Amino acid sequence: MSAAESARKGSIVLSVEHVKKKIGRKWIIEDVTFDVRQGEIFGFLGPNGAGKTTTIRMLVDLIKPSSGIIKVCGFDVNKQQEQALRYVGSIVENPEVYTYLTGWENLEHFARMQPGIDKERIQEVVDIVRLDQRIHDKVKTYSLGMRQRLGIAQALLGRPKLLILDEPTNGLDPKGIKELRQFIRELAEGGLAVFVSSHLLSEIQLLCDRVAIISRGRVLAVGEVGELVAANAKYVIWDLEPAEEGKRELEAWHGVEIIEEVDAVLDDTIIAGMSANSIVTAMNEEDIASAVSHLTSSGILVQGVHKINPTLEQLFLKMTEGENID
Repeated sequence: MSAAESARKGSIVLSVEHVKKKIGRKWIIEDVTFDVRQGEIFGFLGPNGAGKTTTIRMLVDLIKPSSGIIKVCGFDVNKQQEQALRYVGSIVENPEVYTYLTGWENLEHFARMQPGIDKERIQEVVDIVRLDQRIHDKVKTYSLGMRQRLGIAQALLGRPKLLILDEPTNGLDPKGIKELRQFIRELAEGGLAVFVSSHLLSEIQLLCDRVAIISRGRVLAVGEVGELVAANAKYVIWDLEPAEEGKRELEAWHGVEIIEEVDAVLDDTIIAGMSANSIVTAMNEEDIASAVSHLTSSGILVQGVHKINPTLEQLFLKMTEGENID
């Protein structure tokens, strides 16, 4: 069973129902609804000013919603703060660590702030984040990725059911991002619900089971990553000879749309691999074979046909009308 299938059957750990937030006369959050289940990684995406940071702050009770309900393990964050936040571990913005202390001393310091955290539990979280070889070194000698893992260890001390990570891959190199992705997946497979905000859309697509896309204080879509991107337009790149005649045949073919503004729908890396005569179409995957047959019967040489899988970035830009991600 996949993580996404397991998540569908898991219990709801975080429930956000019609949450709104007004500051002065301005509605920062107009309507946000989603839930996060046990054992899933849930991505939260939003362009600049969408209300993403405001929502995260309401999740951890740093600010109060103007209306709506936020529950963690059935407890209302606003009305039952102590019970609800007992189940939450979070890193909002950067991990708070003391660089002049060792990793172990940092964890001991934070353990004293919570009841029932003994040395055995500290060792458990050290093992979970795989810092056992460096935990007694000064944090100032840690790489950024190691500091991030130490921050996650701190968030895990209280045995949370929900882990909230705000931009966890910020500043990490590709190797560090890959290691963190694998580590977060392991946490989810262990039954933890993980809520991740990020501006790295490709990473969210690789990491998350489900996502919510927020823009202008409203959630535009919530769903499994694969299902959301599959619902996006399907693009096909054609290399035909002669190109102009082939283009005319495609234009006349039912269900095929010729894309003129290619840079608006395809990634730069894909465009770089195209020839000057390549033709980009939007069409259903099941129609490709019949289109190839039609072209060849019309005397057009099909030198290449490449199906482009839709990406979360394309869906995001389409839904948010090209707004910049933060």
